[in-house]
Amino acid sequence: MQGTVDGFRYGAVTPVAAYLMACLGGALGLRCIVRTLLGGQSWKPGWLALGAASIGCGIWTMHFIAMIGFQVEETRIRYDTGLTVLSLAVAIFVVGIGVFMVGYLGAGRAALTGAGVITGLGVAAMHYLGMAALRLDGDIEYDAFTVGLSVLIAIVAATAALWAAVTIRGFLTSLGASLVMGVAVSGMHYTGMAAVSVHLHGTTGASWAGDSPSSLLLPMLLGPIIFLLLAGVVVMFDPLLVLGDGERSRSGTDRGRRDGPSGAAAQQPRHDSGFGASGDTPEPRRKPYARKW
Repeated sequence: MQGTVDGFRYGAVTPVAAYLMACLGGALGLRCIVRTLLGGQSWKPGWLALGAASIGCGIWTMHFIAMIGFQVEETRIRYDTGLTVLSLAVAIFVVGIGVFMVGYLGAGRAALTGAGVITGLGVAAMHYLGMAALRLDGDIEYDAFTVGLSVLIAIVAATAALWAAVTIRGFLTSLGASLVMGVAVSGMHYTGMAAVSVHLHGTTGASWAGDSPSSLLLPMLLGPIIFLLLAGVVVMFDPLLVLGDGERSRSGTDRGRRDGPSGAAAQQPRHDSGFGASGDTPEPRRKPYARKW
């Protein structure tokens, strides 16, 4: 018997909240990658790791907030704790591979393509590993074409996000890129969910292992959300990331170059020989030599 699948149990609440978390994680991750392009090399691994963790946590949080609205009307849904935690670790680790590749190899075609494919596959792996954590009285089946389409969306979205991270420096443009990234990640999720169908076992009173969404997902979501908020505080209090594109330092350098020669000329003392020169002490005039006859 086929189950009735509903991915919008609470209406637009869960899709909107999931989208906002995807945008937040994407924005923080992109700004951290941009930060590595503005400063020295000493803190580069730390900023890249923070960026990977932000993107991974944002994608994972987006997925499970959206899954709160998922239900099969004929059966209850539970989650396997180990696979749920593993999906978060996979998201951060695989996204980290792509972020570090772009951070150290740049935005060349080969590096960007490889990093985008790896990161996209990591996002897709996180999604389907999270789906594997579902426990219900039935079997979950997938449409192969729709699954392939969701993986393709994930790869394209990851490649575009990494390209934006190393190409776009301005704050507003990075914000726009994170909004587009949120659309792509959410689109990948709901495309993957469109591939789902549930074949019920048709038994009543069946029991299976796992925790309910309210007892597992809601407490577990607090950790990534708190991390994203703390990462946001770190990013926003970094002076180079307030402007994001180094305009402050560049404008200061340009101003120094523009004002330097005139300022130096203004500070040099004038060497007028007559009276009236500001700040000068006139030299005493010598008396003319009187020739004796």
